[in-house]
Amino acid sequence: MRLFPTLLAAALLAAPMAQAKTIDFSKGWKNQKLSVFANNKYSFGKSLGITSDDAVSIAWTRLGSGDWNRSKASWAWSVSQSVPPTNLGRKGGDDRNISVYFVFLPEGEAKRLQGASIRKLLGNSKVRILQYAWGGNHGRRAFIASPYAPKGQGTTVAMRQAGTGSHSESVNLKSDYAKAFGGSYGKLVGLAVSADSDDTNSVIKARVSNLKIN
Repeated sequence: MRLFPTLLAAALLAAPMAQAKTIDFSKGWKNQKLSVFANNKYSFGKSLGITSDDAVSIAWTRLGSGDWNRSKASWAWSVSQSVPPTNLGRKGGDDRNISVYFVFLPEGEAKRLQGASIRKLLGNSKVRILQYAWGGNHGRRAFIASPYAPKGQGTTVAMRQAGTGSHSESVNLKSDYAKAFGGSYGKLVGLAVSADSDDTNSVIKARVSNLKIN
């Protein structure tokens, strides 16, 4: 009988584990303008450089069905020039240095909307969006309803208050999704990064790197 625990341990060690996927910003990312007047400048590569001068826009990418069930994420980000503190729940006054977005849909909608634009995804009534923000004046990991998305569809998680520096983050998307929206965990269909400086007429210089999902 002593042999059984040994064999069980060996089997567990040999079992395949889900591998984290490192996101390459040089492949498949697009800059979606949100204003006709000014949009951010992104430097796409192994990391994502961001310059925002009184501007706002979103860099985004779709995820293939093989990534839909991933439920954790980590990344590093740095800011060398920052917007002032704002209220992230205030529409038209919620500038932030960086937001990292995770876009979810129910499986049926995810299949139906493969290849859809970011505007079509965000306009779907069943979409759920978690965005992790560096900016504002909120306590760490405060959950704030998005002032732009319809009620119950978008939540901002405050990670860092406005300011400069370099940090690493690690989040459990599944548990944060449950706290923000309840219900069944959706399929992770897209990623996005934005910077927003147009309300405070300020300048952001920032970078996101080593973004992983698992």
